[in-house]
Amino acid sequence: MNIIERPSLNFNDRPVGVKIDSIIIHYTGMKTAEDALDRLCDPTSEVSAHFTIDEDGTIYRHVDPDKRAWHAGVSQWRDREGFNDFSIGIELVNPGHEFGYRPFPEGQIEALIILMKSLYQNYPINPELVLGHSDIAPDRKQDPGELFPWDQLVAENLAKRDMSVA
Repeated sequence: MNIIERPSLNFNDRPVGVKIDSIIIHYTGMKTAEDALDRLCDPTSEVSAHFTIDEDGTIYRHVDPDKRAWHAGVSQWRDREGFNDFSIGIELVNPGHEFGYRPFPEGQIEALIILMKSLYQNYPINPELVLGHSDIAPDRKQDPGELFPWDQLVAENLAKRDMSVA
C-alpha cells in the first residue's frame, strides 16, 4: 500500500489513555480532490482527517493515526460522544450532495478496504464503530451518503450496519 504524505497541522494529542477503536467515513463534499486536500491541510480551516482517498485509489495521510484529527466535530453515537478522541477519520473524494454526488469508484473502495485492513492490524477497531459522518452527526451531516457501498465493508468483516438502535 503506497501512502503519500500530505501533512496537516490541524491535529492535537488524543486524551491520555484513550483507545482508538472507531473509523469514521466521510466524503469531501468539494468540487475537486485538490480543493479538498488544500482545505484539509490549511491551518486556518481547523479541519483535517487522518487519510483522504482519491477516486483513483491514491491514499494521502494528513495526520498520524495516533494523533487526534479534527474530522468529526460535535458527534454522538449511542452512548459515546466526541468521536475525534477515539476514531480515525477517512475522507473519500466525492463532490457530495452539493456539487454532484456520484457513486464511489471501485478503485477508491478497494483502496479503502486495504487501508482499513491495515488499520485493523494496528488498532483494536470495533466493526460496530465503523460509521459514517451522518451516523454520528445526523442533524448536520449526510456523508458518506446513500451511494456508499457499506455492503462491501460488511462482506470484508470491516463494518456492521445494524442501524436499528441509534
